[in-house]
Amino acid sequence: MAREPGPVTRALLEIDRDGADGRELARHICAAYVAGLDVDGAAMSLLTGSVHRQTLSATDATAEILEDLQFTLGEGACLEATATGSPVLVPDIHDLTHTARWPVFAAAVVEQTDVRALFALPLQLGTVNVGVLDLYRDTPGPLLGHELRDMVAATDTAMLLLLGSHTGTDPDDVVRTDGSREDGRREEGLWIDRAEVHQATGMVLVQLDVPPEDAFARLRAYAFAQRRPLSDVARDVVARRLVFTEDMD
Repeated sequence: MAREPGPVTRALLEIDRDGADGRELARHICAAYVAGLDVDGAAMSLLTGSVHRQTLSATDATAEILEDLQFTLGEGACLEATATGSPVLVPDIHDLTHTARWPVFAAAVVEQTDVRALFALPLQLGTVNVGVLDLYRDTPGPLLGHELRDMVAATDTAMLLLLGSHTGTDPDDVVRTDGSREDGRREEGLWIDRAEVHQATGMVLVQLDVPPEDAFARLRAYAFAQRRPLSDVARDVVARRLVFTEDMD
């Protein structure tokens, strides 16, 4: 018997997508996670595996501080989630101040904020990590089982919302990250023209001499910044109308 979607997933499916750009959708996504889970704030960033990162939204000043600390210090929950492709759950950041995991970041969080618990979710397109969602809470303790399930399950819908802002994909037509639909069928043209995007990613990889994940992330960042469909940007790269350089924003 299929499990009913949790409050986060339901809230995401109710977001009005008409005319919304990536940043506005990210703001709604962060708000849905905060409203549906026992957390106090959230932030969403793209390109967290690269120096060319982009924070799309932060619900409050504390969420902004957490983002800045992690990227300034080069360690933390969101960077680990991006590197591993798995959720990172920290019931109490105070427990990490004397460990080798993220000693500098943990100490800075304790010193500069009232945050106690951190939860980071990688945002993935297939096997490629394109960003991360950071959640925090001012009281220690893990998320409950049903909250964890909802938190993880909602990421597919969140990614479809972001991609749909540029490709016209409908998140109500839920597709899992392994490429299968809820009714078990394969979606051959999942979200975007993957062959052309993959080809463009390979060309950006060569142009910038970066790993595949960073090349794809730079491609997506450019599409978001220019408010263009990812497939259109990929087409320009393949046709050599667009060449990526290190100094591109």
